[in-house]
Amino acid sequence: MRRRVSIGTAVAVTIVCVVFGGAFAFQRELIYLPEGGPLPGAADVLPGGRDVTLTTSDGLHLASWYFPVVSAKAAVLVAPGNAGNRSYRAPLAGALTARGLSVLLVDYRGYGGNPGDPSEDGLALDVRAAQEFLAREAGAPLVYFGESLGSAVVAELAVERPPSALVLRSPFVDLASVGQRHYPFLPVRWLLRDEFPTRGDVARVEAPVTVVFGSADSVVPAEQSREVARAASATVVEVPGADHNDPAFSDGPELIDAIVNGSGAPPQ
Repeated sequence: MRRRVSIGTAVAVTIVCVVFGGAFAFQRELIYLPEGGPLPGAADVLPGGRDVTLTTSDGLHLASWYFPVVSAKAAVLVAPGNAGNRSYRAPLAGALTARGLSVLLVDYRGYGGNPGDPSEDGLALDVRAAQEFLAREAGAPLVYFGESLGSAVVAELAVERPPSALVLRSPFVDLASVGQRHYPFLPVRWLLRDEFPTRGDVARVEAPVTVVFGSADSVVPAEQSREVARAASATVVEVPGADHNDPAFSDGPELIDAIVNGSGAPPQ
């Protein structure tokens, strides 16, 4: 009987170690869901669009799209979420340029055919390269816009390099908090290598902050976005009934108005 118990315990421990070890080893494949190319040229997406290459401090060359507007009221750095590529954000760029804002659609390392593998440290370098590009090229106040995971990326950037405004869409408290919701059977906070502490970062941001989220978000609970907003003393835009990937967060009026109003551009 003791031998059977020992064998059973050993098997259970082995299974737990395999599950936890696999979760640790492959966690970034679960967090980052990039899509490659080929992608069209920026001018084929919107008239006047430019294909640009951002050079990071660790030597990567990242393809991105820049949509400049003459006499732009502001320039928006778009930090995307964890999935897809910049083509998914084309409707957002179209809606913002129509309101007089220049837009830079960034693809992180590993996304949209770009070299490299995504990580928290890597994405921080990517948006710094994007910010440096806009600071040189735009000739207008800079607005950082982050969606979901991108909210954490630009919140961290905003602490070091303050924008004129920060707009966060569906932000989470930190990566472990949202990960625990989706993997309740794992000790997520112990396993994660990337932290993305959005709430802690926004509390140190000096620029005006706007937080936009859906009341029915099934990926990032609405209460987490509210916590981020409270930490930043942010303006809150809650979209009733909207889920995480609903069209409202592609180019819906609530989102576009939030970015335009956050930029200080006059409403149209």
